[in-house]
Amino acid sequence: MEHRGVDRLQAVAEVTSQPPLLATRRARLERWAEILERDPHRVFATLPEVELVPWPRRGTLRSENSPVGLALADPLLRASGLMNDTYGEARRFFGLREGQAHRLLCSCVNGRQLRADLTARRLRAIAGYRTERWMLGLATGAACVPGLMYLFG
Repeated sequence: MEHRGVDRLQAVAEVTSQPPLLATRRARLERWAEILERDPHRVFATLPEVELVPWPRRGTLRSENSPVGLALADPLLRASGLMNDTYGEARRFFGLREGQAHRLLCSCVNGRQLRADLTARRLRAIAGYRTERWMLGLATGAACVPGLMYLFG
């Protein structure tokens, strides 16, 4: 193997710098939100009644024209490790808890369709959420908000 400097390689190949891969959960969630915000009125299909699907099959759920499919179309998210457009892969790659993924993608919460701008807002809320705030609220006796588990749990 012959080693060459970048200046010598540019003479024989196009050399471009690789954008940094999205290493953190927050960066991945923010990127997904950015992609959705490019076309805020776009409508996506939801996943049908996720909670009724048995656990062994739940991870394989997918829908044509889903927000996860849009994420998969992004080269940077794929290069960062997003492998497919299933519910399980969205949970794994974006670090979503069951309740978070359910709130984002399920038909029982969103109806048959959901808009890109609403999904992006939810993703940004999840990205900005800090466990310390939640724990502080519990320790100080903060009131529990109904439905919060679907957004953060």
